Parts: sequence; C-alpha cells; structure tokens
Amino acid sequence: MDRIFAIGDIHGCFNKLCALMEKLDVDKDQDCLIFLGDYIDRGPQSLEVVDYLIGLPQDGYRTVFLKGNHEIMFENYLSGHDDFNFLTNGGLETTNRYMQNTDFQRLVIPPSHTSFFQDLRLYHETDSYIFVHAGLAPGVPLDKQQEKDLLWIREPFIRSDYSFGKKVIFGHTPFKQPLITENKIGIDTGAVYGNTLTCVELPAEKFYSV
Repeated sequence: MDRIFAIGDIHGCFNKLCALMEKLDVDKDQDCLIFLGDYIDRGPQSLEVVDYLIGLPQDGYRTVFLKGNHEIMFENYLSGHDDFNFLTNGGLETTNRYMQNTDFQRLVIPPSHTSFFQDLRLYHETDSYIFVHAGLAPGVPLDKQQEKDLLWIREPFIRSDYSFGKKVIFGHTPFKQPLITENKIGIDTGAVYGNTLTCVELPAEKFYSV
C-alpha cells in the first residue's frame, strides 16, 4: 500500500526539517510527501526551507505543498496590501533572509520561490483523508469551504466532532503532542517554539519527530 508522510508547520526551522527527513524511509516511486504549510516566518532559515522543498520533486519525490496562513500573509505583504500583520507575525525573519545587499538593501525573491508560493494548494483530498493547513468549518461541504477557514480556523474546528467523511490532517494550531481524535489529526507541534517538528505516516498513523 502506498504511504503518505504528512509534515507539520516548519516555520524556517531548516535543521529540524533536514533531520526529520533523514528519519523517513520514503519510497520515491510509491509514497507521497504532503507539507501542510507555514514554511516561513519566525524561524531563522525560511529561504533555505523553501529551497529544500523546491528540490524535493526535482529529486524524484512525489510531493504536495499546501498553503498556510503565513504564506498568504507573505503574499499580501509582497503585493503591498498588508505590511503590519506579516511583519508582526514573524515576517521580519523571512524578509531578512531574502534581503540582498547591493548599492542598497532590497528584497529579492528568486523566480523559483515565486512559482513555489503561487502553486501552493488550499487542500488535498485522497480516498481516506483531507489535508489542510488550519482545518475546516463544520457542516460545510469541502468544495464550499472558505479560504479564510482553510488557512486560519482554530477552535470551531478543533472542538468539533463533526464527521467530514474522511479524517482531516491539519497543522496551524500548535500542540505539545499530536492531537489525535476520531475525525482529525493535528501535527503542528510547535517546532519554532523549541518543541518538535512532526510527521505522521499514513495509514499506519505512525509519528516521527525531531
């Protein structure tokens, strides 16, 4: 049976990402890596994390990259729509990594990184699972979910025992240990706050962390 390895919020923790990947016995031909968003901000090496992720499909891995709320904040910052939320939520660490010193400092986003951010998906669905960054609004069909909920929702989703028909694998809200309930698994374990970076292997529900 093909396996899925879903990885929680990285937030610029490049060293933890590399260490976690070394623990995973991924079959490039059959298994799939799914990343749940929030690759950037707060941590020290957002640029390096994105570089690494871009390289995975080039190395032959089957991958799915989802969008997190920090990626949408970065998008809004780059388009000039919202500096405050991005910079006050760890964005300064990201802009520092993308800043280049020429005659004056300027923010330079490599074209490959721009394409990476533009291609991020809001959710991914398989026969047995729904993968999303933050969660789903209870009672709303998947194709009717709003972007703000997919990227930002917390308590209404986390506290709900509503069955979405498939188990939901999500990040966004940090827990000291993975949250495991009948209808959901939360795997943001606060890597950037000094805790672990977590991966869940499915369908075995085997957890890896560094």
